Amino acid sequence: MGLFRNKRTVQLIFNDHSIRYMEMKQINPPQPIKWGERILAEGIIRNGKVVNKESLQLILEECAETWKIKKRDIQMVVPDALIIIRKISIPADIKEDELKEYLYLEIGTSIHLPFEEPVFDTVVLKEEDEKKEVLLIAAQAELVQEYVDALTEAKLYPVAADISSLAAFRIYERLYTAAEEERLLFVHMDLENVNITIFEHGYPIFAHFLPLTFIREDWEIRVNRSQQSELSFQGDIEELMIEYDNIFREVNRLMDFYRYSIHQGREQLMKIILTGDHPMLPTMKEELSTRFELPIIMPEVDSLLTGFKRSLPSGFHLVLGLALKEVK
Repeated sequence: MGLFRNKRTVQLIFNDHSIRYMEMKQINPPQPIKWGERILAEGIIRNGKVVNKESLQLILEECAETWKIKKRDIQMVVPDALIIIRKISIPADIKEDELKEYLYLEIGTSIHLPFEEPVFDTVVLKEEDEKKEVLLIAAQAELVQEYVDALTEAKLYPVAADISSLAAFRIYERLYTAAEEERLLFVHMDLENVNITIFEHGYPIFAHFLPLTFIREDWEIRVNRSQQSELSFQGDIEELMIEYDNIFREVNRLMDFYRYSIHQGREQLMKIILTGDHPMLPTMKEELSTRFELPIIMPEVDSLLTGFKRSLPSGFHLVLGLALKEVK
């Protein structure tokens, strides 16, 4: 009966406080068919790590039934907290089909990561006479496997993993026809964290993960008719502003790092791309515009969805970017 299996891939994104999904028609321009969100109790996922796999599995089983996605192929985003991005140099004579085997042997000796047993992907950035420059995107295999196991036990079949910054970049690239020479700073702000990523020539070359002090009791959370959580801040606004100041300092530090440490003052970042689903994102844009003399862009995702009669809630923009992985 496999002849009747629905082949349409489903996109999933895990946050500490929710699971989001999207099913999309793989056409150009893309068109979401349906989407939804399930709020998670505190302590099931923490800082991107699965803490209670049994509860997550049961919730995924319920979601698969409710969303009617049981036995479907799944693309997921690996949580930002688990991701390491590095540029490394390897001998020029290492062939592409030998690259992963070479890196498995070198990780832990000449290549140091903050964990053992990684799962990773690579891109060759440039080749010179004696060296190749390689982009390494890695995560701890054991932590990624926790998600894979929970999905598989819930009769969902993970077939691909991605990172959030690439999902965000796909949307920007389609909307603004990103030039290859652009040097961009992506700031993705969710409730629990901020992920700041430097893009050069269309590739993420450096990422910094900044956890935020998220106190669930300070937020009123409900899911609206568009199947997105609506959040209203009930806590101390001064404490929230302290978090903002930390973000601005990190943005400034990374801009200086790129300009002076990576390029010795010869290059600088050209734009800041602001994405995410934090309720205060418009305020963040205003503050960034005040503090930094760079264009601040919040991608207008709805203009990408030609002929789509509804506005896509901001919490599902990143899921759309993940879905664009399949759209040519």
